[in-house]
Amino acid sequence: MGVKKTLLLWPAVAVLAFDQITKHWIATRFPLYETQTLVGGFFNLVHVRNRGMAFGMMNRPGADWSFIILLGATFGAIALLLFWFYRLKSEDKGLALPLSLILGGATGNLLDRVRLGEVIDFLDFHVGPYHWPAFNVADSAITVGTLWLAVMLLFHSRPKEKRT
Repeated sequence: MGVKKTLLLWPAVAVLAFDQITKHWIATRFPLYETQTLVGGFFNLVHVRNRGMAFGMMNRPGADWSFIILLGATFGAIALLLFWFYRLKSEDKGLALPLSLILGGATGNLLDRVRLGEVIDFLDFHVGPYHWPAFNVADSAITVGTLWLAVMLLFHSRPKEKRT
């Protein structure tokens, strides 16, 4: 991977660092299941753990097979993201940032799974009694990166190839 492509991975490193710092901060300052209201009726900081994936899917204690599947899928996704990143052509450089966000987020959650066997979630948005499932910085980066990537792939026009 050339120097220019390596520099484009810095957002992934920034996401990974910010994700791990915020999770460490929550884990060391909030007992498990503690909630602190920041904006009444809208936003709390919480300390919850998720053995599953997005929105608590597969979040069951003792489901070792699902944990192994999640680890394998995450390693596979990271490998595919790195391969895609490596294969980017100069006309596709607009895809580097969303790919880097997804890569940083996936790596952040993977580190939690490997270290703790679960992911630390702490951002809790809600309207009255209706809560969005708690999430973290890594989840946010994955979501933003995925939506950005989808928009780029669906609506970005590529230069047409010349036919001879």
